[in-house]
Amino acid sequence: MKCPFCGHLGDKVVDSRESKEGEAIRRRRECLGCGRRFTSYERIDEIPYMVVKKDGSRERFERQKLIAGLLKACEKRPVSVSALEAVADRIEAALQDRPEKEIATAEIGQSVMQELKRLDKVAYVRFASVYRHFRDINEFMTELKDLLNAKE
Repeated sequence: MKCPFCGHLGDKVVDSRESKEGEAIRRRRECLGCGRRFTSYERIDEIPYMVVKKDGSRERFERQKLIAGLLKACEKRPVSVSALEAVADRIEAALQDRPEKEIATAEIGQSVMQELKRLDKVAYVRFASVYRHFRDINEFMTELKDLLNAKE
């Protein structure tokens, strides 16, 4: 940290406190060159994760949208909210582990389907029917047959 008074690069931290909202850390510093004190603030600079939609538009990744889709797929199914939160946690963690800050909705959808396939087969079929836009009953039946064959 450069001293605002003398420009010296050496200092020591005298006191650190978190802001009321927890968004920043206030540090009281003392310059090792001139001995004067000054305050610095550290903030986490979050770069939002962007979702690239089918039409090419981009919007911020919103965990609530992911959970809403999971809740809809698992409606009236014996799946706990904590299990859905865990799915959302895993998908969000995978997103954060990526070096890129953008992800296609198709990739998120595939991740959701893999998670739902393990969690609840009916919820998986519900989600897949909306996500994949089955055009007719034959496509739907093919998916069901694949699901049943995978079980055996």
